[in-house]
Parts: sequence; structure tokens; C-alpha cells
Amino acid sequence: MFPKPEAHLKPNTYAYESRPMVKPTGFREYDARWLFEKEINLMGMQALGMGIGTLMHERGVRPDIVVGHDFRGYSASIKMAVINGLLAAGINVHDIGLALSPMAYFAQFALDVPAVAMITASHNDNGWTGVKMGINRPLTFGPDEMGRLKDIVLNAAFTLKQGGSYRYVENFPDIYIKDLTDRAKLKRPIKIVAACGNGTAGAFAPRILEMLGAEVIPLDAELDHTFPRYNPNPEDMKMLHALRDKVLETGAEVGLGFDGDGDRCGVVDNEGEEIFADKVGVMLARDISAIYPNSKFVVDVKSTGLFNTDPVLKANGAVTDYFKTGHSYIKRRVTELNAIVGFEKSGHYFFNAPIGRGYDDGLVSAIAILDMLDRNPGKTMADLRRDLPKTWGSPTMSPHCDDEIKYGIVDKVIARFQDMKAKGEKIAGHAITDLITVNGIRVVTEDGTWGLVRASSNKPELVVVIESPASEARLHEMFKAVDAVLRENPEVGAYNQTI
Repeated sequence: MFPKPEAHLKPNTYAYESRPMVKPTGFREYDARWLFEKEINLMGMQALGMGIGTLMHERGVRPDIVVGHDFRGYSASIKMAVINGLLAAGINVHDIGLALSPMAYFAQFALDVPAVAMITASHNDNGWTGVKMGINRPLTFGPDEMGRLKDIVLNAAFTLKQGGSYRYVENFPDIYIKDLTDRAKLKRPIKIVAACGNGTAGAFAPRILEMLGAEVIPLDAELDHTFPRYNPNPEDMKMLHALRDKVLETGAEVGLGFDGDGDRCGVVDNEGEEIFADKVGVMLARDISAIYPNSKFVVDVKSTGLFNTDPVLKANGAVTDYFKTGHSYIKRRVTELNAIVGFEKSGHYFFNAPIGRGYDDGLVSAIAILDMLDRNPGKTMADLRRDLPKTWGSPTMSPHCDDEIKYGIVDKVIARFQDMKAKGEKIAGHAITDLITVNGIRVVTEDGTWGLVRASSNKPELVVVIESPASEARLHEMFKAVDAVLRENPEVGAYNQTI
């Protein structure tokens, strides 16, 4: 009988090597994320594999699963521990080896396999690990599946069976690359910088973009799991600034930055301006809705208000639904509404038929951006950016807040803003006109300026985003006012970055 996991074990002890350790907070809303060796050990990852297999049996899913891993020094060993657990649960494992997360999602379709477990910490710092999972393509787990998986694993309530098998799928990246490149080439060799942050995308992104006819200048594309310059995170200003500098140095038409597992794409235009992913989403929505009138889009609550107010989108009959932040939430909503694309401010884009298969793929996003430039030969990326109505927006800013208390803090912040609105109090000198609570709280004022506070779904942090269509001064005023409400809670720590 496999032991029940413990929340904490001391490393370099007999117990640590003999019992599974799984910290409960690693089961997040839609992903699993832990600090490896501090919050989970290899036996804990084996327990997770048993739990995934047990859940598949419970839900009546055919016992076949795709497994892959990202480029970190410990990901391959973690993957094998998960595979051991899956095999013990009688699951047939299809191992695609080193992979991007979207490559694993694609494998579900290419290999006709219902489930996926991708070993990745995405853009998190080294030391983190995690699993992106799904048992109903193209969807990944939501709170229901994560909650049940947590119960199974922490209680060691495993259904173990004979009959599991292991298959290594040799050269699978070639199948993925052929799927993306078996199409018409770009009309001209668009000059791009492809920044990979020394993460997994470096093995694939430059090659794919070159095969499409782009002139590619790789940046930090050599695989190096120490991430010597910065984390591969296209929301991180260090990565964006490095991308900006290379674009200006080389005269590239656009800079594309990929995160650690390749499901996100960040953008710098030809003038070195970092374009936040929600604004790129508006540009793509304009382009796509011109081809497919009356398109339906889904965006997360961190995203710009332009999706609702942009005159071009209105003229094209586009309709936008604002929904919860999180790749699993937006992916699910896109499928439910049969939207053509879902956009997240973090850079997760979910292209549905006829463009994609409904899951997030940074390479598909990059190709959509190149196609947009190809269809607008008389305009630069900066021109397309300037065509948008002007707003001033913050990056995603994350103050530290422990996993155990972050949702409670957000509840207090929601209550505080609701009380302010009920009493007619102003924020940053302006009346509160709307409070959107689909995911945390988005406080909207009379001039359209808004501020969002929510709990991070995958790290011990809160998330703060501010936007103003009025002025940069209003952006800063709103940030100070929202931060002042946060600071009423001393448990909230320092930001990773601010404006």
C-alpha cells in the first residue's frame, strides 16, 4: 500500500527518501505547482501520477495519456516519477520527451490520446516544477478536477491496476513542426527577433519561423536551464527590454518572446515599444474580425477595455466576453461559446477553428502576428499599435502573499471596495461606476480608468493591473489608490515590479 503523502519532510533524511511529500497548496485552481524538494519530492510526484490515473478511471476516460517535459535540470526525473505512478494505475503512457506544452496538447490530437500531463513550471523561477493536465482535449483541468485530484492524492485513495504500458514516441517534434509549417509561406521574409530566454522554445521556435519564410534573429535560443540572463517570461520587463534592444540593434520588424514552455508569446514592435499581450490581442481581433465578421472573442478580466469600446471591432460586429483569468478558464470558455479566439493579458492565446484547435500555443500566436503583418504590407507593427485608441496600462504587478491566505485577502479587498461604492466614496478622486467580481475585483471609475486585484493561481502572490484611457497621470493615481487599499492588509508583501 502506497503511503499517504505528508505536507513536510526534512531533506537528507531516511523519511524523505521513504515517504511521499506533497504540500497541499501545490494543487492550484487549474495547474499543479510546487518548489521541488521543498514542497514535493519524487515519491510525491509518483503519488500525483497515481492520482491522475485514478481520476481517469473515475471519469471513464480511456487509459491513455501523453506525457512530456520542459527543459529544466530536474524535469526529466520528475516526469519519470509521474510515469511510474501512471503505470501503477494501469495507464498507457505515450512519452513525447522534451517538449513545449502546446506540443503535448497537439499530441493528444495527433496520437489520438484523450489525456495529457505536461511536466513544466512554465515561466516560474528555477526550483519550481508542476504539471499541466487534461483528460478532455483541448481542455485542461479546472477547479473541479483539481479539487478531486487533490483529495485522491492527499488521502492516498488510489485505484491501482495492472496493464499499464510505456511507449516512447520517437521524433515527435517533427510531426508538430510539420503541422505548423505545412501551409503557404509568408509573402515576404519578415525580419523578426525570436527571444527564448534559454528555455524550451529555443529548440523549436527559430526553426519553425524560418520554415515559414521569416528572417529570424535568435536571441537567447541556446538551451540553458540555469536561465543565465532572465526567466523566460514575456511579461518580465527584463526579457522585454532585452528583446527591445535586439530589435532596435538589428532593425527587425517585430520581436517575439516565448515563455519557458512555449505556450505564450510576447511582442515588441519595430520601434522597440513593448506591446502588452492584451493590446496585441485587440490588434489580432481587428485583423481576424475583418476576415470573419461577427467574430466572438473571450478575454480575461486583466485585459484592456478596448475589446468592448474599439470602434473597428464594433464596425466588424465583434462581440467580446470577459471571463476569469487563467489558461484553463479561458480555454474552457472559448470552447463553450465557440469563440474564434480567447486572449489573456499574460499572453496565452487560444485560437479555435479554423485557425487552431482551441489550446494555447505561442507559435500559433506568433504565426498569427506574422500573418497580420503579411496582410498589412503598408503598415509596420508600430503603425498597427498606433491605430488603436490610446490607453495607458501597467504590466502585471505581483505583491507577495502566502498561498494559505491570499484568497482571504482578496475577499477583504472586495468587501472594502464594495463598501466604498455603497457609501459613494471616490477612489483617486473619481466615482466608482462598476465593480466586476468574476475573478477578484475590477474597480471601474467614471472616466474608464480601472484597477484589478486578484489572487495568482500559480504562485504565492496577488495580481494587480491598472489601465486608464484618460492619461498616464490617472494610471499612476489609480495604482496608488488601489495599493493603499491593499496596504490595509499587512500580510501583503513587496511587488515583483511596479509602475
